[in-house]
Amino acid sequence: MTDVEQTSNLVLLSQTDAVATITLNRPDKFNALSMEMLTQFKTVLNDVEARDSVSVVILEANGRGFCAGHDLKEMDLDRSKQYAQELFNLCTEVMLKIVHLPQPVIAKIHATAVAAGCQLVASCDLAYATETTKFGVNGINLGLFCSTPSVPVSRTISEKRAMELLLTGRLIDATTAAEWGLINDAVPNEELDAKVDEVAQAIVNKFSGAIRLGKKMFYQQSELDLENAYQLAAERIVCNLMMDEAGNGISNFLHKKK
Repeated sequence: MTDVEQTSNLVLLSQTDAVATITLNRPDKFNALSMEMLTQFKTVLNDVEARDSVSVVILEANGRGFCAGHDLKEMDLDRSKQYAQELFNLCTEVMLKIVHLPQPVIAKIHATAVAAGCQLVASCDLAYATETTKFGVNGINLGLFCSTPSVPVSRTISEKRAMELLLTGRLIDATTAAEWGLINDAVPNEELDAKVDEVAQAIVNKFSGAIRLGKKMFYQQSELDLENAYQLAAERIVCNLMMDEAGNGISNFLHKKK
């Protein structure tokens, strides 16, 4: 295996009240996901998962790009099968960790997100971008079908839309990405911070137990057939109803109506 970059702080973590912010911090490389960066990313996600004080996570990036995908230069230096397997297994762990985090994750995309960067966006629970942002899974332009990015992208937008992007390698603008369902909304550049903060605060103001239970249930039921999805949902809503926060919330609502 080729020696990889050992620069520290490729992924930053900060917390303000109940909001944790994860920042991709490799701006000179458009936040390309090197092996070391993915390793740090996984560590940061594990840290966030363990913080009961965190109700919501914002994923953002420094520099002129949100994420350019995998580090092609690093990939070119080591073309061994072992390296490739380790790289994509680690990337898969990171993407799954985002989905499995108990806290909702909001992607705040200020600039281009392509290939594994687009995969990252699709893996988040919510996503908001500036109107000038471009998205794509364009590995095919280099002879590499974006197989791993296709997994969350095809679960976020329709299969026909996903295949169009995967087969042509073309980029779409943020407005189109919002229309297709890849992101929640496209806003003017100067409004992105306020938009994401507004959504994050709305989540913080809700009951954290219900949010955590609901996120896990949502992704589990989406992989089941209709009957089993309802069975799972019924089990989880009963668990939710037994929580003190739900009982108190319902009681307070009913008393306010009198």
